Parts: sequence; structure tokens; C-alpha cells
Amino acid sequence: MDYKIAVIPGDGIGPEIVAEAKKVLDKIGVIYGHSFEYQELLMGGCSIDAYGVPLTDETLEAAKASDSVLLGAVGGDVGKSDWYKLPPDKRPEAGLLKIRKGLELYANIRPAVLFDELSGACPLKEEITEGGFDFIVMRELTGGLYFGERKTIEENGVLKAIDTLTYDENEIRRIAKWGFEVAMKRNKKVCSVDKANVLDSSRLWRKIVKEVSGEYPEVELTDMLVDNCAMQIVRDPKQFDVILTENMFGDILSDEASMVTGSIGMLPSASLGAAKLGLYEPSHGSAPDIAGQDKANPIATVLSAAMMLRYSFDLEKEADAIEAAVKQVLKEGYRTVDIMDKGKTLTGTKQMGDLIVKYLA
Repeated sequence: MDYKIAVIPGDGIGPEIVAEAKKVLDKIGVIYGHSFEYQELLMGGCSIDAYGVPLTDETLEAAKASDSVLLGAVGGDVGKSDWYKLPPDKRPEAGLLKIRKGLELYANIRPAVLFDELSGACPLKEEITEGGFDFIVMRELTGGLYFGERKTIEENGVLKAIDTLTYDENEIRRIAKWGFEVAMKRNKKVCSVDKANVLDSSRLWRKIVKEVSGEYPEVELTDMLVDNCAMQIVRDPKQFDVILTENMFGDILSDEASMVTGSIGMLPSASLGAAKLGLYEPSHGSAPDIAGQDKANPIATVLSAAMMLRYSFDLEKEADAIEAAVKQVLKEGYRTVDIMDKGKTLTGTKQMGDLIVKYLA
């Protein structure tokens, strides 16, 4: 099969980590008989330097015409870069918001994986984390409190701020379908998280998710209140497979989930919509302080590429092969500087990519 991938290296360490992900994809192509065609595009600070805006309409259209988008990172040093002297809608991160909106991406997938080999970095007790854990937070990305009506008024001489949380059944149904589809590719368990004991929006959320679950009889559905979920993530993260939740709850829970893994530099992410086209990127930032020094950890980007193979291209065994290669590299004791530990072998960005390729063979 032939696949057209829009590649956005971006800023900082972005070009370095994306180069290693492409290296891994090319090896997958050789092994499994696929062809990956890359179109490199500018977004973020590099686009500001070239075109005066963080994302041009032409770049957005090129991304839309691709089968999927692989992103490195955007942004620079807020305290030093001239990019941050611009208005907010002209800064590097505005390009990311624009491309998500332009590609109609409403579902955000954030894995939380604790590799056995990195268990020492986890802040939880060893008896909780023994054997590792692997779950996903599926967050609705374009609705809820962050996109509701907001205003500040004066009432009887007192300032009053109002933020409105709204969801309609169609918004809930489409993210729920993604949650169940992802669960079908994993361990077939969905935990729907809400605040149905208080919020009408959560009661509607629970009703619609229950309806959608009828289309997926193989998937076990449970409901959990968000405050309990926050506790359960640190008490027993192994119980989860797919956590399905709304925008604000997902924002908070996905950050908590990334923290309990002990290393955000290892975590990929995906933003998806109704079509197969998705945007895949590491969860970490552009790390301008180490750019160009061969120090960046490319694993999160490599694992983002694996997610692309799984969710946009339905290439399960290929995605499994990349994940297995990453685990083998860690098992052999190779580490980039951010995850370096006593007795391990320090590697650079390029060598880490080469090692993952090696273990694909």
C-alpha cells in the first residue's frame, strides 16, 4: 500500500525527532511492503520566519490532501524568541490550534504507558506499578466548557464571571464512537468518566455513551465519576484500558496520567476526527535548549508514528512491531539523556532511531 504523509518537523528538536520517526517508517515499509511518501510542510515559528504566519492556508490544504499528518513540535523560548512579541493569534502555537480546527479533529488520544524498564521513574509505589500499565485517555477536544459562551459582567457593583458548559448529543456520540473503536483495538474496556451526580451535561453524556455502547457488544462499559477516576489513576492504574471523557476532565486526567508514567518524553498522542486522517505528535514540547545537539529523545515521536499506522492506516502488526522494537531497545539498556539511569548506555537522538530500526529487523 502507498500512503501520503504530511510531515511537519516544526521548531526546536522537531526536525531531529521527526527524522528518526521517518527512518523507522521507512524500515516498516521495507519489511511489510508499504510505501510512505512524505511532503514536508512548515508550521510554527519556522512558518512565521518564512511567511509571517504560523500556518498558511496553503499548508493547511496540503495537510488536508494527505492520508495523515506527522508533527514534531512547535514553539520556542517564550522569554527569548521574537515570536512571542507577536499577538497571540500570530504565535507558533496558534498554528497548532488552526490545523486541528481545519482538519476537524475532535478526539484526542493520550496513551499512558509505564514500561517495565522505566518503572523507577514512576512516582507510585512499586507494588502498584509492578508489571507496568498501559491505558489511554480519550478526550473530547472541541466542545464543553472551553468552547462555551463566556463573559464577565458587573452585577450590583460586583464582578461576575460566567463560563457555559454545553454538549449536544451529536458531539457526545461521535467521541464515544471513537472511544469504542479504540477499545476494540485494545482490551475492549471503556470507562466513561463524568460528573453525572451534579451536571446535566454529564447526565446526557452518560445516556448517549450507553446508547453507543449497544453498537459494541464486545466492549465492557463502566461509568465513573471524575473525582473517583482521579483517585483511581494513582491507586490502581492497571484497571483502565480506555478512559472516555469530555474536554476539561480529559485535560486534567491526561496530565495526571502522563505524570504517573514518570516520563512525558516517552508519550505519543493523536488527534482524530470523523475521517481516517489524523494529526500525530509527541506530548512533549520543542525543547529549544537542546535543539541541534543530538540529545532529544525521539521515542515519543516514533510511537506517534506507530499510532498513525494503527488508527489512520489500520496497520496493526506494523504498529505492534514498532512498539515491540522500542521495548527491546529499553530492555537492552539504551537511554537518551532524559531517561538515563545508572548502569545504562547513553545514546543520542540518531543512535536511538538506529537502534529501533535494528530491532525491527
